[in-house]
Amino acid sequence: MAQEHLDRLTALDASFLHQEGPSSHMHVGAVTVFEGPPPPFEDLLDHIRMRLHLVPRYRQRLVVPPLQTGRPLWVDDPAFNLEYHVRHSALPTPGSEEQLRDLTARIFSQQLDRSKPLWEMWLVEGLAAPANGQASRFALISKGHHAMIDGIAGVDLAQVLFDLGPVPPEIPHPDAAWEPAPEPTPVELVAAGALDGMRDGLRAMIGGLELMTHPARALREAREVAEGIGEVAWAGLNPAPHTPLNVEIGPHRRFEVVRNRLDDFKAVKQAFGGTVNDVVLAVVSGALREWLHVRGVRTEGLELRALVPVSIRAEHEHSRLGNRIAAMRGPLPVYIEDPVARLRAVREAMQGLKESKQAVGAEVLASVQNFAPPTILAQASRLNFSTRLFNLIVTNVPGPQFPLYVLGRELQEVYPVAFLPRNQALAVAMMSYNGRINFGLLADYDALGDAALIADGIQASLRELVARARPRADGGAPQDDRAAEHAVRPREPLGGRR
Repeated sequence: MAQEHLDRLTALDASFLHQEGPSSHMHVGAVTVFEGPPPPFEDLLDHIRMRLHLVPRYRQRLVVPPLQTGRPLWVDDPAFNLEYHVRHSALPTPGSEEQLRDLTARIFSQQLDRSKPLWEMWLVEGLAAPANGQASRFALISKGHHAMIDGIAGVDLAQVLFDLGPVPPEIPHPDAAWEPAPEPTPVELVAAGALDGMRDGLRAMIGGLELMTHPARALREAREVAEGIGEVAWAGLNPAPHTPLNVEIGPHRRFEVVRNRLDDFKAVKQAFGGTVNDVVLAVVSGALREWLHVRGVRTEGLELRALVPVSIRAEHEHSRLGNRIAAMRGPLPVYIEDPVARLRAVREAMQGLKESKQAVGAEVLASVQNFAPPTILAQASRLNFSTRLFNLIVTNVPGPQFPLYVLGRELQEVYPVAFLPRNQALAVAMMSYNGRINFGLLADYDALGDAALIADGIQASLRELVARARPRADGGAPQDDRAAEHAVRPREPLGGRR
């Protein structure tokens, strides 16, 4: 991969910097669990060091042009020290999964140092196997700023460090040791920003020429864009309801996990139609419905809104870092009691969103921000995760359906970790890997002391759907209570107890 020195952040990447505050950390990552004893720490360092040339962003830090004349740029870090970024920890005996979750929560409660490359990795020893309670497993906890990476790119990065077999392949490595490019001067930083501005202007001019040479196609695309922006604007006028999830949060976190079989989600999808992601949203809806009832919130007519990131990364962009996502507003119909009717409502709503131009409008608005001055961009970025639009993030990242290895140790489990914007106390992330689809729930420590109830509710909600999807013992069709379709349609939330 070519060195990307003086590469300016896109408006979307920069928005994650503007969104960050003392309580809203904008880093994401994953907990990965491996079988067998951990590799020696020095071996892991060497393994990463020999592959860093494949991901040059990992040795770059952010610089801000003088007087904020443009968005920040990536430059080589002359003081890069791999030992600072890769760290070592051991769980106290007996090395339980609860201890691993607590360590993950503490790691994700700390912001990354913006004067250094924006990532960390922790080797965690002493994790006991569930069967015998002996310390025969280990974990890697990875953490990177969202300004650098999105979920889909993260899968690609993992595959740089992970191997397809237990024997690591020979990775071609540059003969010469890595040398950072000279630090840019203030004049060079200003010039780089101006050059990027000229490129943006050139792209706009090319678009204008395209309009003149292909007017019919340009008119059709313009109409789609206008419709998309209109749908995004309409979403802003139709706010998300206030819930106990949308409160002021602090800097500290809780982390819960849920294990599932991918086949169970596929069985539900095949029985009732839709996509695996539709099933995910329905399952989360069922869990939140029961949690709201425990909290004493009535759910008649209540529909929550999830920020559902949609990748717009093209095939040729899969090796590039940075964010290529658009946000869609997915429904969480907690007002529906019947699990199949709940899934059907999600499926129909998501199908309508896919047929709409909402994702197109979100992408266009993000690209327009590339022309905005930094001060305007900072203001606009606050709308991206506003509780006016969304109650929580629900993100689903497809992973490889074959085993991966690090230094000969097989990866057994992956639990993704999302982030909490301001006034959002829960983020639900899930990732499929080698026949599993596991959830990672990141929650505010104080606001969601009962986050484990939501994790339990996800499992219970999935079991309900699987029981309805699996053919009955007499060979009948999947159970599907059509009468449940007549549930009350969503309206504003009601207070008081159930």
